[in-house]
Amino acid sequence: MLKAVKKRRAYEDIVEQVRKLIQKGKLKQGDQLPTEKELSETFKVSRLTVREAILSLETMKLVDRRQGNGTYVIATSEEALVKPLAAGLVEEKDNLLDVFAVREIIEPEIAQLVANNATAEQIAELERILEVQEREGEKGTGMDSDFHRTLARMSKNKVLERLLFALIGVTETSREQHPQPEERRRKSLQGHQQILAALTSRSPDAARRAMRRHLQAVENTLFKKERGGERQQ
Repeated sequence: MLKAVKKRRAYEDIVEQVRKLIQKGKLKQGDQLPTEKELSETFKVSRLTVREAILSLETMKLVDRRQGNGTYVIATSEEALVKPLAAGLVEEKDNLLDVFAVREIIEPEIAQLVANNATAEQIAELERILEVQEREGEKGTGMDSDFHRTLARMSKNKVLERLLFALIGVTETSREQHPQPEERRRKSLQGHQQILAALTSRSPDAARRAMRRHLQAVENTLFKKERGGERQQ
């Protein structure tokens, strides 16, 4: 059934303005927002409306309210772009299996693009990420996502990059709720090393296959799901 539309609330306009300022780099990570009183005067709204906006921004993990010390930007411009999309996916309760299925479609393409175009400096950057991931163990879990995000940036395709950043945001939410067991961390590192080897050898087909195998191995470990062999394209 169709329902009457609701008017946009004032706090939503504030959220959108702040998000765009972060996205454009006019508000940077670590910057402090004006006080509630100053924001209330600037936007010509009540302080309650300002508090609603800040709470929403905090829920989106774009800002952090520090008791007695003000509100600070904690997101980068890229995160300001993709976190709302990631949050939307989670709110719509997308099945995590479906998220992995989409990643298995786009990330092999990203790996292939990078194998064709990666510079020596970019390969070295990926090597550094894997060194940290291996050295830090459980503490280096975040490097898993960094590896995939870095590959997405190296693809030089902004649409693929933005989509992947959002999808990774969804899987990171799951990871926060269910910490990675040692087996998954080990398999993740091995998969990354195989992808890097294919990239280093400048083999697009090998990079594509290695990425697909890696994602399927992580999926099998995560969901304890048996699957015979690699899927055909």
